[in-house]
Amino acid sequence: MDSATAAVAAPQRELARHFAHVRGRSLQLAAPLSAEDAMLQSMDDASPSKWHLAHTTWFFERFVLASLAGHQPWDPAWDFLFNSYYKSLGPAHARPRRGLLSRPSLQQVRDYRQHVDEQVLARLLDGDLGDEALRHLQLGLQHEQQHQELLLTDIKHALWCNPLQPPYREDLSTTAGIPSAQGWVEQGEHIASIGAARWPQHAAFAYDNESPVHRVLLPAHALAERPLSNGEYRAFIDAGGYRDPRLWLSEGWALCEAEGWQHPLYWHDDLQREYTLGGWRALDPHAPVCHLSYYEADACARWYDARLPTEFEWEAAAAAQPLAGHFADDDHLHPQAGQGRGLRQLFGDVWEWTGSAYGAYPGFRPFAGNLGEYNGKFMCGQWVLRGGSCATPRGHVRASYRNFFMPPARWQFSGMRLAKDLP
Repeated sequence: MDSATAAVAAPQRELARHFAHVRGRSLQLAAPLSAEDAMLQSMDDASPSKWHLAHTTWFFERFVLASLAGHQPWDPAWDFLFNSYYKSLGPAHARPRRGLLSRPSLQQVRDYRQHVDEQVLARLLDGDLGDEALRHLQLGLQHEQQHQELLLTDIKHALWCNPLQPPYREDLSTTAGIPSAQGWVEQGEHIASIGAARWPQHAAFAYDNESPVHRVLLPAHALAERPLSNGEYRAFIDAGGYRDPRLWLSEGWALCEAEGWQHPLYWHDDLQREYTLGGWRALDPHAPVCHLSYYEADACARWYDARLPTEFEWEAAAAAQPLAGHFADDDHLHPQAGQGRGLRQLFGDVWEWTGSAYGAYPGFRPFAGNLGEYNGKFMCGQWVLRGGSCATPRGHVRASYRNFFMPPARWQFSGMRLAKDLP
């Protein structure tokens, strides 16, 4: 092998190792599930674990392998079953009906994964993938890591809906929290650089919705040192927060009344226990509160005579912080209390709702081609969350990462951090 060939092959071998790791991790997460578990769809917003395993595989087949000469699809009919929302590629099975797909079987989906993995790895190790296919492969790995978190949040909701409320795993570890005083970090008015350089022109990966880099004027403000805890949220409940319409946005209050919300999703009515991926456990008053909708987070912030940070305030603060926190790799799969003083726990544990609507940055351009549907078309009616969670793979997030959900969403590991204006 000459030096030029070796220079090309080495990055592809490293990418092959990363591909095998990410794909293997999805199977590890699905391993505790039976075929019956893997078919469950407990609400329209969630998907069965089997569908997650198949859809992420379809992504690699459709966007990587299908671009290569001589590729034969595994089963052309599966293009309809496992497309998600790429309308430019053709019709797709309705999202609310994914739980009706008893066939193909879970084993057939596993066979599909193995076949596609073998094809991709062979092409990578042979150096057969061109620049576009390699870019799609890198995006596909980020995409699969997103679905790993969704697999966990979706199966948690499905098992909680079971009257027996069984655990996803009985061996998940947890650590009792230590009290940690809440403080504030003040920041004077300044101009902050927000966003990430556009990928793939810039080597570091970032989604299209993170670019371009631009400047934002931040008024003087303060951020809470850590996310709001269960105990602090309990104070909001005990003070009648779920009974006071003055604290709530109109849509949130209507939903709170219609759904009978009295506490975060997965809390027991006794306010002493919560359902976790490890089953029912005592509520740790010092751990970050999670499974809040945007409406709940916003109402609670008002009760504290504060507000949610803007995504720009959050990113400016996070840019100077290490990517330290509890992630999925730590195998708690539930938020843990942090320690220390100063700004902390910006990454991992819980996604933090911000007070920013999800929209385009100035000069935003979506990814080219069909992948332009990945993020841009959802920039309406959703709110930004930042930082990752205990179900996020370590290394998947960064300060510029923008997650987004509709404001009623509660089944994600979503929490909150307080902010306030300064004179």
